[in-house]
Amino acid sequence: MNRRMRCAHCRCLFEANPRAKNQQYCCRKACQRARKRKWQQQKLANDPDYQANQKDAQKAWQQNNPDYWRRYRNQHPKYVERNRLLQEHRDRKRGFRNLAKMDALKQICLFKPGTYYLIPYLAKMDASGQKVHIIPAG
Repeated sequence: MNRRMRCAHCRCLFEANPRAKNQQYCCRKACQRARKRKWQQQKLANDPDYQANQKDAQKAWQQNNPDYWRRYRNQHPKYVERNRLLQEHRDRKRGFRNLAKMDALKQICLFKPGTYYLIPYLAKMDASGQKVHIIPAG
């Protein structure tokens, strides 16, 4: 008689294969993908040879497909626009304004010279006044 088990991924009952002693996943495609993904994550975390092989394979693929992302962006303009909007949102969230390219002359300075009060985050003490001098780069 086969034993009934719950799948570790979808939580459905299934008949375990008597030849597989440690079976935890059913035969559904999504569950088998989850099983393989978990195995790969564990292998990457614990096996330096597997890590090196994966890194080498990725490097070889990148060398064989150097313009992959350029072609992808050209073929998927909606992806490019969505990514641009999300990046603008992330920049605004972090406080960056008017980001420029590296060769631009305009400097980005988020602080103005003046007196600031530094308040300890974890302790409840009096704030101490500190003068901040902004030193321009270059």
